Amino acid sequence: MTSTQAEIDESYSVSNDFFKLWLDENMHYTSAAYDDEDISLEEAQERKARVLYDFAELDDTKTVLDIGCGWGSAIECFTRFGVREGHGITLSTEQVKYCWDRNLPNAKFMLQDYATYEPEKKYDGLVSIEMIDHLCSPAQARQGKAVNLYRDYFNKLAEWVEPGACFGFQAILRNRIPRRRKDLEDLAFTADVIFPGGLNPRIEELVQAISPSWELERLIMRRRDYGKTTAEWYRRMQQHEDHIRATWGDRVYDDYDRYLGTCVRAFDQHWSGDVQMKLRRI
Repeated sequence: MTSTQAEIDESYSVSNDFFKLWLDENMHYTSAAYDDEDISLEEAQERKARVLYDFAELDDTKTVLDIGCGWGSAIECFTRFGVREGHGITLSTEQVKYCWDRNLPNAKFMLQDYATYEPEKKYDGLVSIEMIDHLCSPAQARQGKAVNLYRDYFNKLAEWVEPGACFGFQAILRNRIPRRRKDLEDLAFTADVIFPGGLNPRIEELVQAISPSWELERLIMRRRDYGKTTAEWYRRMQQHEDHIRATWGDRVYDDYDRYLGTCVRAFDQHWSGDVQMKLRRI
């Protein structure tokens, strides 16, 4: 991991109660899947989880690992959809405590860096949702290291499943570079203050990096879905402005107001995107 545990905690450990105010009821902190339908955030997040469940070809006989499991949202869905066992790893201390407190059936959560993780036995399927942005720093990308870092990640994960097993993968993408200085400053603020130590990959880097371990079978672009997701997060957070300022201070509210407002513009203006991939182990 390029992002350290301290940086991960800075990103995700403001307070679980803070994130509960504006995420969906199940605490997904990743793009939902609206598919241009007029549905609630909760319904769209459930749909996102179902897409990745299907991409990983899971069922009630299968085991699955979620790499970068957050607050356990995807594993909670998978245990309801049907898995024999679901595991999740995260570097966030607050997130893993929340996962443990959920007491989900047939689930296990670990405070663990994927780079040092050694599963006791191979999984039937894998899922990872917008975790890969923590693997490559802006400095490493400028040095031309991004594809090799991502390839190391995909190759390592391939060791955890048998040939033919599937991986439901989702990532935020960096697309176009804005022209206005203020927009560049806002994107830099999001990267440096809200998510220090990481960088969103480009779609072509991911397509390069999955080789030689994985075959790309399906791909869905979710730019508009993530725009709608972040707009709903932003709307919900603004409804709680007074409470957030009183509880966590002006800086937390102002930082997240700037961050979420930037996200909405980024997806609308094609600076950022999102992708779901179905990968099969070669």
